[in-house]
Amino acid sequence: MTKSLAERADEVLRTADGRAKTALSHAHAADWVAARKAGTPLPVGRATPPDRPARPARPELLPPRDVPRRRPGTAQGRVALLHTLAHIELNAVDLHWDIVARFTDVTMPMGFYDDWVKAADEESKHFNLLCDCLEAMGSHYGALPAHVGMWRAAEDTADDLMGRLAVVPMVLEARGLDVTPGMIEIFRKAGDAQATTALETIYAEEVGHVAYGAKWFNFLCGRANLDPKDSFHTLVRRYFHGALKPPFNEEKRAEAGLPPDFYWPLAEDYPPAFRPDAQPGTP
Repeated sequence: MTKSLAERADEVLRTADGRAKTALSHAHAADWVAARKAGTPLPVGRATPPDRPARPARPELLPPRDVPRRRPGTAQGRVALLHTLAHIELNAVDLHWDIVARFTDVTMPMGFYDDWVKAADEESKHFNLLCDCLEAMGSHYGALPAHVGMWRAAEDTADDLMGRLAVVPMVLEARGLDVTPGMIEIFRKAGDAQATTALETIYAEEVGHVAYGAKWFNFLCGRANLDPKDSFHTLVRRYFHGALKPPFNEEKRAEAGLPPDFYWPLAEDYPPAFRPDAQPGTP
């Protein structure tokens, strides 16, 4: 019997080892794409995904304040930065498969599943690229402690697809567009061509993931006759803990379908033009 897409997503979520998880992710994504191209798509189906994905014994997961901070100007600091990024990418693999498995009660076009399967497949590639970089530097994923709170956004939005789209791709992944250029420059200056190339690949492909979030968020707003900007502000204030932090990569955010009036009003310190009482033409 053919496994449904939701069942395959659930399998990925229940696989602990990072390399094994991403291998399974690649295989399921390839099967989905092949079936779609053949005109015999896999059933979306239903699943009961775990509240939290399976995780390996290492890395040790600590509260954010307890994760040691290292300066990226040293080799050890750059290893720590790559380790942090690998942890983020592994969580991203699970976040994208989770959105496939968890919200099948919401009727969505097949393109919705195409997008998130592709995103999960790309995040799997990103994790492996970063693991390769770590191993080239004499380390590995799991060698250092990692942030325990990475799954909080998923838990907070487990019953709200629009909230999930607002917080994960449109806030958290959009933040990646803001900070990745600086990280690319760190590794370029250090002469690490492998890490530089890996981060450039991640940067280019993350724009698409943010765009998928914006596209399907706007789709759901249109279907419910809701104002996208107002809905985004409401949901981010409900589910995201804290203000958004500038500077923002406005060019890449625009490319992904996020206009400034979506995110600036949610920032700690934002221009007068985006304040609620601003008049047209306010400088």
